[in-house]
Amino acid sequence: MTEEEARAALDVPRETQARLEAFIRFLTEENARQNLVSRASLEQVWARHIYDSAQLLRFVPADTSRWLDLGTGAGFPGLIVAALFPGRFTLIEARRLRVEFLRQGAEILGIEGRVQVVQAKVEAAPDAKYGVISARAFAPLDKLLLLGERFATPETQWLLPKGRNAKSELEAAHSSWQGDFSLEPSLTDGDAQIIVARGVRRKSGGKRTR
Repeated sequence: MTEEEARAALDVPRETQARLEAFIRFLTEENARQNLVSRASLEQVWARHIYDSAQLLRFVPADTSRWLDLGTGAGFPGLIVAALFPGRFTLIEARRLRVEFLRQGAEILGIEGRVQVVQAKVEAAPDAKYGVISARAFAPLDKLLLLGERFATPETQWLLPKGRNAKSELEAAHSSWQGDFSLEPSLTDGDAQIIVARGVRRKSGGKRTR
């Protein structure tokens, strides 16, 4: 997907477009300070980061009110989906500088009233239940499900972009986890896939992948 195609696919109001552009400027400036994303990816920021995050919204139930993003990092997908979808969002990030970046980014996007940025490792984050759990480039699938299971209900929708390794990670996790798993194509990368899951639970006596 080209930058022009990504911009066109993200059909948003003019005000939202302006806020996203302001966030991209902030990301570019801050990237020199703490290496949030690769420099090369900034040349394709709409396709690689903005629309790549926004495409997850096609799998989100309309009545979702609480969304959890694990290991948010530079704000993808957490900040972007929060800018495009109503509801309350919790972003978990352990690194202080990135937490500061995320809080400033939420202000730039005009969503600070709906976004809580928690500075903590996922293992130490407060217990709560969420309708959607997302994570991008955070951890292998088996570990990710283990870390996130206490935040999920049987109805929670898991949205996990996994790139080219999605199929192999899902196969590796099948010995330990069960649920309704599907592999969905990425709209931004023909070789990448997104793991979409519901009803995720640990298998009784299943072998845990490492």
